[in-house]
Amino acid sequence: MGSADGYAKFLEGDATFADELGPEEASFIMARDGFYQATVSQTGWPYVQFRGGPRGFLKVLTSRTVAYADFRGNRQYISAGNLFGNDHVSLILMDYPNRRRLKLWGRAHLIKGHDNPEVVSQLHDQSYSARPERAVLITVEAFDWNCPSHIPRRFTTEEAHEEIAVLRRENEALRAKIYAHRTSKSTGPTSQT
Repeated sequence: MGSADGYAKFLEGDATFADELGPEEASFIMARDGFYQATVSQTGWPYVQFRGGPRGFLKVLTSRTVAYADFRGNRQYISAGNLFGNDHVSLILMDYPNRRRLKLWGRAHLIKGHDNPEVVSQLHDQSYSARPERAVLITVEAFDWNCPSHIPRRFTTEEAHEEIAVLRRENEALRAKIYAHRTSKSTGPTSQT
C-alpha cells in the first residue's frame, strides 16, 4: 500500500533495530500503572491480557530487561500457561493523556514466588495490597514508539484531578486579576471639576 518506501531505511540489510531501552523508555515504563500483554497459546491463538498495579510496578532492571510482580487474578492462568509453552511476549504501554504508546517485544521467564521469594519481594511494592504469585522477567528484543494517531485522550481519576487542579488554579488567578482590575478602577483617582 505504499508504506514500504517510507520504511525502506528500516528494512535495509544493515538497518539496526532498537533493542536497548534508554532513559526516555525507562522513564515512560516506570510511570505506567498498567499495560497490555500479548502471549500465544500452544494451539497458535493470540491472547491479550491487561496487567495492572501501582504506578511503576513494571520495572526496568537493565537496558534489556523489564520485570514485574504478577499478582493473583481470576485464576485462569492463561498468560502464565501460554508463557510456559512459548516465551514470546509483547507489551503495549499506553499514555492516554499524552497520546503516547510504546511497544515491547521480548522473551519472558516466569519465576514462581515460592521458588524465589527474594526476587518476587524485590519487584513487589509492599504498600500495594495484592499478593504476587510469581515474577515475570522479560528480555527485550525490540521496541518501537508508535504514532499518536487515533489514540483517544483518556484520564484516570487521579490524572483528571490533576488536570482539574490546573484549571482551578488558572481560574483563581484570572479571578484575582479581574478583582484587582475592578478594585483599581473603583479606587482610582477621581477627576475634579
